[in-house]
Amino acid sequence: MTGRRAAGTSSVPGSTLVTGIGELTTNAPGGPGTRDGDPTGLVTDAVVLLDGGRVAWAGPAREARDAVGQALDGREPDAMVDAGGRAVLPGFVDSHTHLVFAGDRAAEFEARMAGRPYEAGGIRSTVAATRAASDDVLRAGLARHLDEAARQGTTTVEVKSGYGLTVADEERSVRLAREVTPEVTFLGAHVVPVELAGRADAYVDLVCGEMLAACAPHARWVDVFCETGAFTPEQSRRVLEAGAAAGLGVRVHANQLGPGEGVRLAVGLGAAAVDHCTYLTDDDVAALAGSWADSGTRPDGPSGAVAGTVAPSGAVAGTVATLLPGVEFSTRQPYPDARRLLDAGAVVALASDCNPGSSYTSSMPLCVALAVREMRMTVAEAVWSATAGGALALRRDDVGHLAPGARADVVLLDAPSRTHLAYRPGVPLIAKTWKSGHPHP
Repeated sequence: MTGRRAAGTSSVPGSTLVTGIGELTTNAPGGPGTRDGDPTGLVTDAVVLLDGGRVAWAGPAREARDAVGQALDGREPDAMVDAGGRAVLPGFVDSHTHLVFAGDRAAEFEARMAGRPYEAGGIRSTVAATRAASDDVLRAGLARHLDEAARQGTTTVEVKSGYGLTVADEERSVRLAREVTPEVTFLGAHVVPVELAGRADAYVDLVCGEMLAACAPHARWVDVFCETGAFTPEQSRRVLEAGAAAGLGVRVHANQLGPGEGVRLAVGLGAAAVDHCTYLTDDDVAALAGSWADSGTRPDGPSGAVAGTVAPSGAVAGTVATLLPGVEFSTRQPYPDARRLLDAGAVVALASDCNPGSSYTSSMPLCVALAVREMRMTVAEAVWSATAGGALALRRDDVGHLAPGARADVVLLDAPSRTHLAYRPGVPLIAKTWKSGHPHP
């Protein structure tokens, strides 16, 4: 219409009305137009209104006229988009990435495809390249990968350090990450650096002392690679408890390369998430499921095994099992058994683990497709886990769903339904992405 300005042309975006949505995933059960018992809050023939960087209304077209008029207090929307019968869902929440790095490990990948097993020690080659890189090189890599992710529908990204492994390089990593996301994780305990080989306890002393002190002001989370070839459960506990004492939330890499104590350590420390979870015992699964029962906070999840309300940011909640199928695709390890976790009542998130060694993909749609094909998840479960599940893994209540007050992070698919994310793997199905109401790019 004449006189309407494009949404997203100022720091505070105007209003955008998206109409003609064939299938809308809100992850907001009980909202307008949703069916009873559907935790993904699916609405057909739907409309979404974005205003001021937030979702103002979402629901069926038959209710939109009055609802939109009320939400805008009689104003006309600044911009209108006709979805043309295509599907809309919340922006993907990628709760596990390692994007501050330089170089690549294509030769390592090629050797692995020829039969060499994946080992944690390969991280050290990226450490050498990252230490040698300038701030500008690392910033450029971050920007490139974040743009790549946004073009594939990702609107919230967690970024870890872990490729510096000196006080100065880890501080630089978290500082650069903080320039692009509030979800910054201090992962000084990724592996023991070559200069301290054989002296893991001495390196843990450094991580828990001077390195943590330098990095904590830039980070929200602390993490550790609790795994054979990296850090023992005892060393991991020291790192996590020191980080928690410094005011950081707890996350854990665990049970990727084999069974271990990492999952139960994470649950015992009240970690927001434990990531990988490839090799799990019955006790591990019970601990993950029980963490939600014990917290008294049960999120709505598409498996039907969990139900209740999403925990607000900072509230006491259970430990999310974050599964990273890009790793298994890239390393030829067995895939985690998501069905086992969901059926037990655990809460599952999906994330990319984008890194140059074991999962060099930023594609959350690929992760959804792999979860459906290889991990026995339904499409609804996989999409929920890649959006609302990731939000829970970051203890965020403003992303991962489309309901009034949520951040206006919206993905328009070039497809009539979310099923196409798994049905058409590898096809660029993201027609448009809005982040905080601004279109990208």
